Amino acid sequence: MSEHRPIRVMHVIARLNVGGPALQVILLASRMTPPAFESTLVSGRVSSHEGDMAYLAETYGIEPIYVPELGRELSPMRDMITLIKLWRLMRRLRPEVVHTHTAKAGFVGRVAAWLARVPVRVHTFHGHVFHGYFGPRKTAFFLWLERLTARITDRLIAVSPLLKEELATAYRIAPADRIAVAPEGPDLSRYLETPRHLGAFRRQYDLPADAPLVGIVGRLVPIKNHALFLQAAQRVRQSHPDVHFVIIGDGELRDSLVAQAQELGLADAVTFTGFLRDLCPVYSDLDLVVISSNNEGTPVSIIEALAAGVPVVSTAVGGVPDLLDGGRLGTLVPPGDADALAQAMVTVLSTPAANQHDLRQSVADQFGIDRLVSDLSALYRDLLASKRGYRP
Repeated sequence: MSEHRPIRVMHVIARLNVGGPALQVILLASRMTPPAFESTLVSGRVSSHEGDMAYLAETYGIEPIYVPELGRELSPMRDMITLIKLWRLMRRLRPEVVHTHTAKAGFVGRVAAWLARVPVRVHTFHGHVFHGYFGPRKTAFFLWLERLTARITDRLIAVSPLLKEELATAYRIAPADRIAVAPEGPDLSRYLETPRHLGAFRRQYDLPADAPLVGIVGRLVPIKNHALFLQAAQRVRQSHPDVHFVIIGDGELRDSLVAQAQELGLADAVTFTGFLRDLCPVYSDLDLVVISSNNEGTPVSIIEALAAGVPVVSTAVGGVPDLLDGGRLGTLVPPGDADALAQAMVTVLSTPAANQHDLRQSVADQFGIDRLVSDLSALYRDLLASKRGYRP
């Protein structure tokens, strides 16, 4: 391969909805630029009830190529149209690497790349849909698709060691030696630089200035189990009536969660902010960040919170135990246990906050975007070098 021409990389994702995968591909496309790389971002469109992160791509100077048929749900006709469009796009742009993200884009994107004879095909599991999303038959079908598509993939990437173990052993997607580990890499510079307790977020939403403030950041969808968060909040308020809670994000369950908060007597204790673009003021004012999910990959909200110096309590699911180093960096509780979640929240709020400067910097070093770009640069080059007879 010529040393003077950038390696052409195409990232394919189902949609740029609010969440870690969309943030990741936008950052990668913005960082992997000439002279070493030339990046293209291909995406479907978000649905009407989802937050759209296309604004962030524009902020970073990225112009995605949109394939409207590339969405979340399976549809044989739409998927065939998507496959043809992606194949034509790859034949025209001739990427050396196609890197897919999320389940739907992972399937059609890798098949299109295989048909277009793209030299290197990579897929990242930012989590998985094999637990907590669908019924047994649909889950079995997705497992079959992933095992099939893994055969035409040069390397699978898991965002945590535990996720790699699940993919290789529990779900038998591919052998462990074909799965690399590359943790998420958000841009943490602003979180590191933002002082604690600036008060801007509290003032914006008229939140009590002195009340302990607990927040949860994420899409309002079933897998995140905000209902459990509200159940735990009710228990916390019984012993600590001054604690206030904020739910940052939006989604299909917003109306039902608002109704649940009212039923639990939390109408005055819970603030729903909707989707927010700038989370630095939020983390600055929070005293605790909570994850109540039934399943997770590597939640970006935890990484951001730790970089901002905010304590974390989370259900021990997916890649979270790895991310929190078995509980050293945050508190882990069993999934689905409102009492355990509430008790952990009370314990953290009752513990004097320590100086977390060293922890914040170590989190940035381990999970920041610079580390991820370095990891993927080496992986792409190694895989291309392994292609015998490959010519640019």
